[in-house]
Amino acid sequence: MNPQVSAPPGFGHTLVALVLCQLGLHACMHGMRVAVPLQALSIGYSAMTVGFLVAMFAIVPALLSIAFGRFTDRAGYHTPVRLAAGLSIVAGISLAASDSLLALCLGAACSGAGSGFGMIAIQRTVSRMATSSSMRLQAFSWIALAPSAAGLLGPLLGGSLIDLYGYRYAFAALGCLPLLTLIAAHWVPVQAASHVEGENTKQRGRILDLLNDTSMRRLLFINWVVVASWDAHGFVVPILGHERGYSATAVGGIFAAFGAASIVVRLIIPLISRWLSSRMLMTGSVALAAVAFTVYPLLSPVWAMGMCAFAFGLALGSVQPAILTTLHDVTPDNRHGEALALRSTFSQSSMLVMPLLFGAVGTSLGAPVLLWMMAGFLGAGSWQVQRLFSTQKPMGGSEGLTESQKT
Repeated sequence: MNPQVSAPPGFGHTLVALVLCQLGLHACMHGMRVAVPLQALSIGYSAMTVGFLVAMFAIVPALLSIAFGRFTDRAGYHTPVRLAAGLSIVAGISLAASDSLLALCLGAACSGAGSGFGMIAIQRTVSRMATSSSMRLQAFSWIALAPSAAGLLGPLLGGSLIDLYGYRYAFAALGCLPLLTLIAAHWVPVQAASHVEGENTKQRGRILDLLNDTSMRRLLFINWVVVASWDAHGFVVPILGHERGYSATAVGGIFAAFGAASIVVRLIIPLISRWLSSRMLMTGSVALAAVAFTVYPLLSPVWAMGMCAFAFGLALGSVQPAILTTLHDVTPDNRHGEALALRSTFSQSSMLVMPLLFGAVGTSLGAPVLLWMMAGFLGAGSWQVQRLFSTQKPMGGSEGLTESQKT
C-alpha cells in the first residue's frame, strides 16, 4: 500500500478547474475533427485532401511541442494556456468566416495546436501540484477524464449544430468552447515563472540529454506502443465489421464499449490509487491489451467483440495516468514541461505515420495480422515496463525511487 499523503490546500478545486480547462480545449478540437472533414467532403474535395486536413490537426504539435514545453517551463501555467485557448478560438473564427481550403487548413492546425499545447501546460501543472506518486496517479486519472468526455461532447455538439444550422454556426459554437478554459483558469493558482537563466540554462541542456536517459527511452517506447495500439484499434474494427457484415450501429456499439471502459476505469483509479503503483498499472494494462489484441480476430459475435473492446478500453484507459506519473518521476524538476512535450511529439508523430503503415499491412496481410503484430509490440512493451522499474533512476538528482515505484 502506498503511504497516504495529505493533499495541498485547494488541490481538489484546482483539479476541477484543470479538468474544465482541458475539456474546453479538447471538446473544441474533437468537434472540429468531425466537422472539418465533413465540410471538405460537402464542398467536393477529394479523400486525399480530407486526409491532409486530418493530418493538419497533428502536424503543428508534432513540430512545435518541444519548444512550447520549454516555454511552459519558463512561463508557468496561465500564459501558455491563454495562448492555447486563443489558438482554438482563432480556429473557430477562421472556419466560421470562410470555407476555403486555406481556412480549413488554418482552422485544423490552430485547433490541434491549441489542444496539444494546452495539454502540456495542464499536465505539467498537475504533476507539480501533487505531493506524492499516489496523489499524482489519482490526479492524472481525473485529468484523463477530460479527453474522454470531450470525445463525446465535441462531435455530438458539432454534428447536431451542422444538421440544425449549418457549418458556419457549428464552427462558431465550437470556437466558443475554449472560453470555458479561460474562465476556469481563474481558479488555478498563479505559479511563479521559473525563468531559466545563467547556470540554470546550462543545467537544462539539450533535448538529447533527455533521450540519452535509458528510463526516458523505455518510457517513450511504452507510450508509443500504447498510442499505436489505440490507432490500430480504430483502424481495424471498421474493417473487421465490414468483412463480417456488421451494421454501422454494431460497429458503433463496439467503439462505445471501448470508450465507456476508458471512462469507467479513469473514475475508479482515483478511488483506489493509494493501493496501486505505476508499475502495477502499467504491467497489468499493457499485458491485458496484448491479450485483447491476440483474441480479437478470433471472435465473431458482436457481443464478444464488444467485450474484448471493453477489456481493451480498460487497459488503455488506465495506462496513460501511470505513464504520466512515471514521466514526472524520471524527469528533472525544471524540465517537466519539456519532457511532456517530448512525449507529445512522439505521440503526434506516431498519429501521422502509423496509419500509413496500418494501411499497407492491412492491405497486404489482412487486419488480423496487424492486430497480432501490435500484440507482439505490446508484449515487448510489457517487458520494457519491467526493465524500466528495475533500473529506473530519477534524472533530477533525487535519491532512490518513490515508495510506489518500489512496490
